[in-house]
Amino acid sequence: MRAALLLAPGASANRNQPALVAIEEAVTPLGVAVARIDFPYTTAGRKAPDRPPVLVSTVVEEAERLTRTAKVEPSRLVLGGRSMGGRICSMAVAEGLNAAGLVLVSYPLHPPGRPERLRTGHFPGIGVPCLFLSGTRDAFAGPAELEAATAAIPGPVEHQWIDGGDHGLRGRDRVVAEAVATWVAELLGLGAGGGGTAG
Repeated sequence: MRAALLLAPGASANRNQPALVAIEEAVTPLGVAVARIDFPYTTAGRKAPDRPPVLVSTVVEEAERLTRTAKVEPSRLVLGGRSMGGRICSMAVAEGLNAAGLVLVSYPLHPPGRPERLRTGHFPGIGVPCLFLSGTRDAFAGPAELEAATAAIPGPVEHQWIDGGDHGLRGRDRVVAEAVATWVAELLGLGAGGGGTAG
């Protein structure tokens, strides 16, 4: 494999979240080894997510396992996922996990209706390229507020907006997957991506 991608699910989902499966199907032909992971609380059958340190340590452990089994350097590893999963991956990178970039689908900037509770304290520690892919009607992060918040990230940031999409981006898995594949391919020099855009 030429590169690797670790994908983490949203808070109420598991590793088989449809968007993650679609992303794996889109990037695998590019020579990317993919690992879709579960967090401990999901494996244990609990609904409430583990505390952030547990979630972050899970991402770190799974990232190390993926680079080892896929025989790729951390500099060829992209991390990310949907909602909480992507957020935890970004926290792991901010805390020092080596990676090539972050793919953040429906980043949960704040709880719906609570714009003062921003989940951005770790943004200044993110020095890698980031793709933020969200719907324009996402109650967890509107376009203007998310673009303003990500200005705190030192690394290169790209925003792609799915017109009319909400936080779940239901029915948009293929669009999401093609956008991620294209971005990952360009980031890692893997040739043509999925051929789609997130317009």
